[in-house]
Amino acid sequence: MTDQAGEARDMAAENTEDGVAGKLERIIAGQVRHYRTANGLSASELASRTGMSKAMISKIETASTSCSLTTLQRLADGLKIPVTALFRGADTDRDATFTKNGQGSLTVRSGTQHGHEYRVLGTLKGRTDAIEPTLVTLTDASDVFPLFQHPGTEFIYMLAGRMVYGHGAYEYTMEPGDSLLLDGEGPHGPLELLDLPIRFLAIAAK
Repeated sequence: MTDQAGEARDMAAENTEDGVAGKLERIIAGQVRHYRTANGLSASELASRTGMSKAMISKIETASTSCSLTTLQRLADGLKIPVTALFRGADTDRDATFTKNGQGSLTVRSGTQHGHEYRVLGTLKGRTDAIEPTLVTLTDASDVFPLFQHPGTEFIYMLAGRMVYGHGAYEYTMEPGDSLLLDGEGPHGPLELLDLPIRFLAIAAK
């Protein structure tokens, strides 16, 4: 009797928005249906596990009702999943940057006019902790080798060519497949270009 009374209260609260399938209702409906079928359960079996009626399970899976917190907990318990799994996909509006091959934002830095190209491959707006991936291409063995200093760390991965890269008092001869992780506070940059063209990926993080 207690379960029936509880379900009646849930349905009374949830039926206030019947017929209005919002984004959250559709996501919950899809997740309940997904986990039920993945567990080989029929709607009747899930109803039995949760103490709800088959009709209520049907209403949830067709997004024709809004679930209360109590109902969500009972569904999660019946499906043996965390409650948060029922909301998976709800928070999907996240910033992302897609960059096609050969594209990206060219930035002007010291040495750009000497055959050094810096192509930023993506940025995330409003994120102070976002990384900055840059594809660096060196095509001119000039004597101008800019050194950089910045907060945070930087990861360098060689793609083509050979060069001597400096970080503080240390020098590293790098060729394709080599990588270097460094503290950005130390002066760093190419010291000698050994085999042109040189291309490497530099990923800076604050």
